[in-house]
Amino acid sequence: MKKHYSWLWFDADGTLFDYNRAEAAALRNTFSSLTLPFEDSYLDVYRQINHGLWQALERQEITQAVLRYRRFELLMEAIQLTGSPEEMSSAYVEQLSICSELMDEAYEVLKALNEKSQSAIVTNGLQAVQRGRLANSTIKGFISQLIISEEVGAAKPQSAFFDAALERCGYPAKGDVLIIGDSLTSDMQGGLEYGIDTCWYNPSGVAKPDGLDIVYEIKSLHELLEIVD
Repeated sequence: MKKHYSWLWFDADGTLFDYNRAEAAALRNTFSSLTLPFEDSYLDVYRQINHGLWQALERQEITQAVLRYRRFELLMEAIQLTGSPEEMSSAYVEQLSICSELMDEAYEVLKALNEKSQSAIVTNGLQAVQRGRLANSTIKGFISQLIISEEVGAAKPQSAFFDAALERCGYPAKGDVLIIGDSLTSDMQGGLEYGIDTCWYNPSGVAKPDGLDIVYEIKSLHELLEIVD
């Protein structure tokens, strides 16, 4: 049975934006812009480092200011490259901000949902990246609010982040909000603990862990049209 939600809160990376493609292109272009040699194996090294640091951010162990350069500090150590992590960080953020490739069906689904609901992006991503890529994207006209952890001073899954999102959206009832995202921790666990309905975007068909009471699970964004009235 379909349900009407006045607000749909979408995660950005890996849900609306094709982060894997953007990340690969941005890293390669960063090395090129700094006239540094690049090998394909560097991408896997970077992804492992970056993933670990974003998890640490969710656990409130580091700040985004530290994350921005620390990932390149660790990358340069791992591949034995000399240079400035800060310079590489700045170049990478600039490159990533112009990569606005969407996930399959994102444009069509948002266009359809926009007829009955308002959509927001709720993201832990960096401000310069998220605002830049949304401005360059074809979905910007469908997004009523962009809530970024770096701007509100708290990250998903912290309740303070969701408080800020609720305020920005005009304090809708929690029962009128659905969060859609690919992260079991920041999106699903965060939404569950905050008391809003959750929709796990799981295109790879990963097994759902026990004890996580997700309301909906979808493999394609188009399935949202069968859920949201």
